[in-house]
Order: sequence, then structure tokens, then C-alpha cells
Amino acid sequence: MEHGDEHRTERDSMGEMQVPASAYYGAQTQRAVENFPISDGGIPDEVIRALGEIKVAAAHVNHRQGVLDDDRHTAISQAAREVADGELTAHFPVDVFQTGSGTSSNMNANEVIANRAIELLGGTVGSRDPVHPNDHVNAGQSSNDVFPTAVHIAAYRSAAQQLLPALDRLRAALAAKADEFGDVVKPGRTHLMDATPVTLGQEFSGYARQVELGGARITSALERLAELPLGGTAVGTGLNAPPEQAEAIIAELREQTGIEALREATDHFEAQGARDALVELSGACKVIAVSLTKIANDLRWLGSGPRTGIGEIELPEIQPGSSIMPGKVNPVIVESVTQVAAQVIGNDAAVTIGGMSGNFELNVYIPLIARNVLESLRLLTRTCHNFVDRCVTGITANAERARELVEKDLAIVTALVPAIGYDTSAKLAKQALAEDRPLREVVAEADVLSDDELDRQLDIKRMTQGGVLGD
Repeated sequence: MEHGDEHRTERDSMGEMQVPASAYYGAQTQRAVENFPISDGGIPDEVIRALGEIKVAAAHVNHRQGVLDDDRHTAISQAAREVADGELTAHFPVDVFQTGSGTSSNMNANEVIANRAIELLGGTVGSRDPVHPNDHVNAGQSSNDVFPTAVHIAAYRSAAQQLLPALDRLRAALAAKADEFGDVVKPGRTHLMDATPVTLGQEFSGYARQVELGGARITSALERLAELPLGGTAVGTGLNAPPEQAEAIIAELREQTGIEALREATDHFEAQGARDALVELSGACKVIAVSLTKIANDLRWLGSGPRTGIGEIELPEIQPGSSIMPGKVNPVIVESVTQVAAQVIGNDAAVTIGGMSGNFELNVYIPLIARNVLESLRLLTRTCHNFVDRCVTGITANAERARELVEKDLAIVTALVPAIGYDTSAKLAKQALAEDRPLREVVAEADVLSDDELDRQLDIKRMTQGGVLGD
């Protein structure tokens, strides 16, 4: 092993490479660093953590099967645990836009764990003795089954432990507002035009249900994501891995991660040739982004003003809105939400392309898919919490403004149709609009209903409850 002042010489099957002397990674990782100077982003930390967990589990199983002796097992397990715990993340420099199988990152993990294990055993870092990155750390494994397994675990954990609680918190906040605003009657709107009355609470109940269904879609996608490719090795056949090894490693992973749903894939050719489970999860994230955009845009409209907009709600004022217009306050949180949603939808487009572009026995867009899915999960998680904390919980209703607008709402004429017919109702509505008079006044003047009948038919609160008025 040759050492310079700042570098050491490492070797792989293609020859020698100069590696930073302080680095635990080796020649293959250094090649990847030089081959892919693409972005400023590496493999997500969540995937590095999962790679460490897989290597810990594999070391335990390989030890039981006699592949690793006691010393190698102890050292590899400790080094892999340090990777899983984030202690060695600085030694994972490979860009996310790398080989599409994630081989560079799997070898990055193998080399880091091997060199750290060598160090723990008192050997020379980079010597590949007594621990070899392929023969010992990667025994019975392939990048083609390990890396997508790590991505599945990372995405499952992020979705189940972070996004789902965030969604439920947002749902609860919206549902609380639905209860709070249950008696605030306001105009309904379709096509951005006046429609029959609703309550503000009913609108918020719709928002809460959208978020609830978003969580249900994520939960459903997790069922497929829990199937792991581990055990398929290179092409799905399981060559060079004992038949029972995958299930044994996955059992270890269930214990390590606490994710009881993890299981070996039903069909390893599907599990390695396609990334449909991740595409499905990304699609569920996209639906949530669509829902959040709808909700945010509604809130932006409802809170528009303060004097010339709809103004049926007031959004929390959290920062000045203009560098030139004094006193202006803008709906900045909902604007943040809609921008995040746009990014998630864009991420999903890339994931879709990645998912459909695999060929034969391996999808080779896995790093891209991992990056985008995990970013979408993080963005949605943080956005849901921020939406609750800085917007939703502070929303107040302007009941007086809502009442003012609903009294002007000509669509309430719809409730008269069962009593006086469509044509007469339309004629009276047009007259009220042309003369800029209240509908009730015009209908009373037409003498088509008694005062009591008119009161029953134009009971605005009852209109929000459905049914035929006047019965």
C-alpha cells in the first residue's frame, strides 16, 4: 500500500487510483467520483442508512452460514452499523447521477465498510486484507438487488414514519376548522361563478377528506413497496446466494428497522426488472401535491382582498408582502405550498420516465428514482407541518362578509325551482341582476309565493343541508 502526503494508492480490477488518504472509500468509489462530476448532490442519506442496515444484516447471516469468521463478522457489523447510524456519511461522495443500477454507491458502501473493518482489526486501510469489499462485505449480494432494496426501505420509512403523520396532522387541522366554521354560510362557487350556498365548514371538510385520501393512497402503495428485491442477485435468479439467505437477511432487517411488513419479493424478475412500486408511491405523492394545490388555491381566493377580493376568510399575516407597496401582506405560505406541489409533480414526471425506461432484467434509473421519490416525501412532509403551523391553524372566518355575499348570490334562486319552475325562476333572477336588487325583493314583488312560502324557499342555511325546501 503506497501513501503520499494526502493520498494513498488503491487498486481494483481496472488498475490503480489515487484516493484521499483520510477516506475510507477505495478505488471504485474514486473512479465514480471522477466519472460523474454532475451535480452537487449525492445519494440521499436515507439510502446510505439503509445500505448500512443491509450490510449489518448480511454480515450476521453470512456469519451464521460460515462465510464470515468471528473477527470479520464483528468488524464488518460494527463498520456497517456506523454507516447506518450516519457516522460515515462524509465518506459517500458519489453523485446521484451515476450508474443507473446504483453499483457505484453499493461499492462505495462495500469499500467504506471494508476499510473501516480493516482499521478496527488493526490492518492497513486499502489493503483489502483481512476484509475484502466484494468477497466479505458484499458476499451473496449484488448491487442489482441490494441498491433497490435500500431505496425501498428508505422510501418506506420516510413515507410511513414521516409523511403519513404529517398528513394526518394536516387532516386534523382542516377537520377542526370544518367544525369551527360549520355555521358560516357563504356562496358556493362553480366555474369561479356564483352557485348555491354552502358553509365554510363544508368546504374545509372537503379539504380534510382530500388529505385523508392522500394518506390512504400512500398506505396502499406501501403494501407493494414492502416487497424487497434482495435475493435476486444479478438478474433475479439468485445466482451465488444460498436460497435461504434473502429471507434470513430480511428477517434481520425487520428487527433492525422495526418495519414488520418487509418481505422477499414474490417474483424477483419483476422486483429487479421494474420499479413499479416506487412509481406508484411517487404517483401517490403527486396526487397529494394536486390536492394541496387545490386547497391552497381555494384559501388564496377566499382570503383575497383585503377590500376588493372575496375576503370570506383571513389568513395569518406572517411577513410584509411588498418592497414598494406599504402595508401589503401576501399569502406566502399557500404560495410555498403550491411551489412544493409543482416540484413534486415534476419529480413524478422524472420518476415515470425512469420507471418506464428499464430494459429486460434491470431498471437502470434507480438513483434518479430514489432521489426524486425521497425528495418528494421530504418536501410534502415539511410542507404539511408548515401549512398547519403557519397557516391553517390561524385561519379565521369573516362571517359578516360571507353573509353579505350570500345575500347577493342570485344562485339561491335554484331553491325556488320546485315551487315556481325553472323558467319563472330564471326570469326573476335575470330581473334582479339587471335592476341590481335583492332576489328576495324581486320575487316578493312578483307575488308568485306567499311570504311564508318565500321564507321557507329562501332559507339560506337550509339550502346548505340539501333536500327540497318548502316540503
